[in-house]
Amino acid sequence: MDYKFLPTTDPQVLELLRAEEARQKSGLELIASENYASAAVLETMASVLNNKYSEGYPGKRYYAGNEVVDSVESLAIERAKKLFGANFVNVQALSGSPANLAVYFALVQPGDTILGLKLDHGGHLSHGHPINFTGKTYNFVQYGVNPVTGRVEMDEVERLAKEHKPKMIVAGFSAYSRDFDWVRFKQIADEIGALTFADIAHVAGLIAGKAIAGPIEAGFDVVTTTTHKTLRGPRGALIFSKDEEVAKKINRSVFPGLQGGPHEHVIAAIAVALGEALQPEFSEYAKKVIQNAQTLATQLIAKGFKIISDGTDNHLMVVDLQNKNVGGKEFTDALDRAGISASASTIPNDPNPPMKPSGVRLGTAAITTRGMGEAEMVKIAEWIDRVAQNFANEDELAKIKKEVSQLAVKFPVPGI
Repeated sequence: MDYKFLPTTDPQVLELLRAEEARQKSGLELIASENYASAAVLETMASVLNNKYSEGYPGKRYYAGNEVVDSVESLAIERAKKLFGANFVNVQALSGSPANLAVYFALVQPGDTILGLKLDHGGHLSHGHPINFTGKTYNFVQYGVNPVTGRVEMDEVERLAKEHKPKMIVAGFSAYSRDFDWVRFKQIADEIGALTFADIAHVAGLIAGKAIAGPIEAGFDVVTTTTHKTLRGPRGALIFSKDEEVAKKINRSVFPGLQGGPHEHVIAAIAVALGEALQPEFSEYAKKVIQNAQTLATQLIAKGFKIISDGTDNHLMVVDLQNKNVGGKEFTDALDRAGISASASTIPNDPNPPMKPSGVRLGTAAITTRGMGEAEMVKIAEWIDRVAQNFANEDELAKIKKEVSQLAVKFPVPGI
């Protein structure tokens, strides 16, 4: 990336940016929540829209000079509606957890009962974990996965819903590799009169690319997503709804309920990313992400790795490392020294504490963006296996890192 002013204005920051560019170009990104935004998205975030304050919504601002901003935000909204088939979209939430907070703030009261997926079973902190604001504010009842299949047990969700009569059922995940049965969630919620809230932050791009089904067409009351991850945009969020009254509550919740001025340079970049996702080639990308994940999972299973649920339907997988005699944090540190970025992860009913979990989460969204395919997945699985066998052997890790770099530089990183 060309930097016109930093060389003289702040060479120290420029040096750090160049170092990060080099790291990204020479390594492999398997962190499931990360991806590469296009050069156009990065360019838009560096635009003059960063200078504008715009409290309110299009046509209803508290500051003057927002006629261009109104058009930018309206464009992002219309593209999101078209891409996801939604009636209403709020594009102002700053990220995923703030978007989720806005939903809770709008639709439930402190102390209300809510059903959500356990964190160590693949859920997210904002789905009711006790240390999170959601667990401290609401009465969360948590469902989990079947200990044998590793899949969400829908009969158990139904039983818990009928027993506890939650005001809302949250369906979504951050570390679950199978499709969600959105239709069954909606049927269970309708039977007890509960609201349905889906968090599709991880799979929004796969849904937008028509590679998997989503909750909007299943009739969910409200849906949130981040705009990076599989959607390949900037760090922001979207909130969808099918109901006009719910939409009004969401807008009031975001502003003035929780936020002041939105980040219009990011919203413009979201519009660019949504425009890219509306192109036919994005659907091919979404399908390729899943194909790569399934190839990687199959290769790892063949090498003796235990994948939770024995495979994947999306872009990620959680690997149970207990049979490899290495902890998740220890393993991700070794992978990092070998030029492969991943994230340590809890496994269902993990016997170890969260800071020293028993698993690792892997994802294929970023490496697919770089153009990698089945042959590269086979090679990556071989490197992961070698790291597992040599996680304390620095010479071998250095050798793997060199091999990783030789492959990685053949696949350019967008924007660099």
